[in-house]
Amino acid sequence: MRTRTFQCFVALLCICTLGPWASAQSLPDFTILVEQNAPAIVNVSSSRARPEIDDQQRANIEELLRYFYRQEIPDFELPDQERPAPAATGSGFIIDPEGYIVTNHHVVADADSITITLNDQREFKAEVIGSDELSDLALLKIEATGLPAVKFGDSSKLKVGEWVLAIGSPFGLQYSVSAGIISYMGRSLPTGGANYVSFIQTDVAINPGNSGGPLFNLKGEVVGINSQIFTNSGGSIGLSFAIPVDVARNVVGQLRDSGKVSRGWLGVGYEDVSQELAEAFDLDTPHGALINRVIDDSPADQAGLRSGDIVVSFNDQMIRTSADLPYYVGLLLPGSEAELDIIRNGNPIRLDLTIGIREESLSLGSIEEGETPNRLGLQVSPLDEDTRRNLGIDSGVVIDQVEGVAAEARLRPGDIIVTLNNEEISSQDELDLLAEQLPADRALPILIAREGRQTFFTLRIPE
Repeated sequence: MRTRTFQCFVALLCICTLGPWASAQSLPDFTILVEQNAPAIVNVSSSRARPEIDDQQRANIEELLRYFYRQEIPDFELPDQERPAPAATGSGFIIDPEGYIVTNHHVVADADSITITLNDQREFKAEVIGSDELSDLALLKIEATGLPAVKFGDSSKLKVGEWVLAIGSPFGLQYSVSAGIISYMGRSLPTGGANYVSFIQTDVAINPGNSGGPLFNLKGEVVGINSQIFTNSGGSIGLSFAIPVDVARNVVGQLRDSGKVSRGWLGVGYEDVSQELAEAFDLDTPHGALINRVIDDSPADQAGLRSGDIVVSFNDQMIRTSADLPYYVGLLLPGSEAELDIIRNGNPIRLDLTIGIREESLSLGSIEEGETPNRLGLQVSPLDEDTRRNLGIDSGVVIDQVEGVAAEARLRPGDIIVTLNNEEISSQDELDLLAEQLPADRALPILIAREGRQTFFTLRIPE
């Protein structure tokens, strides 16, 4: 009995002693990865010229000095020529031995001079081949040959929990290495515009200066480009975001070929499906992109997409949130064929369409980039004559986007507003004007036509 007890004690002691050692042996060794790839990582330094001070600005400064110093103005000399502003620094990486370098758009935006410092401390002036604000990517070129270059991987194969490593120049400290894991795939960030990037979220220590640097997998392949962090202090708090290399491969290829990027375009407005909307549209769980507006003669219109449709799949890629839709559409070139799986009135439907081109000058393109709703949380469009005639009403507007007060009242895209507080409405401007005049903290009647029937709802604007 004593012998067995002693054997158990020894076994337990071995487990306690060797356990941490055994776990340590399972951790990845990044040394070879760094040795092979660090020579292809560069420091990017950009500067912008300060504008020349004109006569009016000079007079204003002199008047300000006269106010403080009365008549005894100290001697001073204002520069007549443009002077370089403090340099912005970031990271980048060589993708071609002929001197092509990838970095972030925001690192080189509006720069008058860009200096690239290689791993061997050689410096080169860089030319911007092309820069794309929507993806936050830029392609640079230096006059050099025989340079080391990285290899692109496949970001679609990444999994949450996978080890990744970043090399860059945080706070100007060149060729610093940090490692972590992937925290989330497909993260949508509030960028203020159409989201053409579905970010890789990691807990890698990314700091100012890492922007534009590569994110590697354990095979030594670039799977992302470090772009953003969430922070309260200006430094890393374990929330960093990288652009998937699949996006970069598409964007960089177009920048290299033409110096600009053409993106796929549907011509729709969209929003997330909330729990209440999921119930309203007979969905088991809130998912997909709810279409709240379709632009006339757009690819979506020609394919038969309607307001109130919920896109749940695009080219067999599941649409979890509304941000997934522009991401997958933006990966396609104009003219590509695509398939949409939608839910319409509770029924699954598949639509075929041809992707259009996103024109920056399209005024209606701002619909996809999001608009600020009015006090009621409503965006509307005029009602066509045939619909008015069929409903037997003189005026009305169709709801395109719902949030806030209107969402709480269970209004939804596709509803037709006949009257609001017993006032007829025929345009967005009339709705905005009336919304500003409505009293707060009081039930307000709104007559809605839905599926051929007219019903009163109530709105209550909080104080």
